[in-house]
Amino acid sequence: MESYLSSVIKQFKYYKSLGDKTIEQFSFRELQKEFAPDSNAISIIVKHLAGNMRSRWTNFLTEDGEKEWRHRDTEFEDTYTSKEELIEHWNKGWQCLFSAIEPLGENDLERIIFIRNQGHTVTEAINRQLAHYSYHVGQIVFLGKLLKGGDWESLSIPKGKSTSYNKEKFSKEKGRRHFTDDL
Repeated sequence: MESYLSSVIKQFKYYKSLGDKTIEQFSFRELQKEFAPDSNAISIIVKHLAGNMRSRWTNFLTEDGEKEWRHRDTEFEDTYTSKEELIEHWNKGWQCLFSAIEPLGENDLERIIFIRNQGHTVTEAINRQLAHYSYHVGQIVFLGKLLKGGDWESLSIPKGKSTSYNKEKFSKEKGRRHFTDDL
């Protein structure tokens, strides 16, 4: 189970880095672009993720993950006034998550925590949030690709580069490592 904890921490860091690298490519105005009515701009998705992270991971072992002070509906209102403010909230959300899970030990994983009065093991809660955050970070990346078009700086294996990527990977000795170690 110790490998589970180190793996999920690396995966959360990976998804944060995808969001970071996407956000870096845009101006504040571009981050606020909506493609259709009732769609979410990158800035809105960031606000929702940051709010969710603060709620879920603040005192998560002792308090319900849906905090009374959270106003989820306002997370879908674009109130950021600058890119710096957006990034600050983004980072605060992630810091809340990492501060909560990095100290965990194997004995914590079967503890029961609650989200909206529904009991989860810590492992289940971590998996739930990993899936939720990767879903939304995927939206951020997809919107980024749409906005940048041909100027998009790829965050993974660029089209047409799989052969060279695989050649580099297979040139190394077999060994146990996490897929994010080379990023």
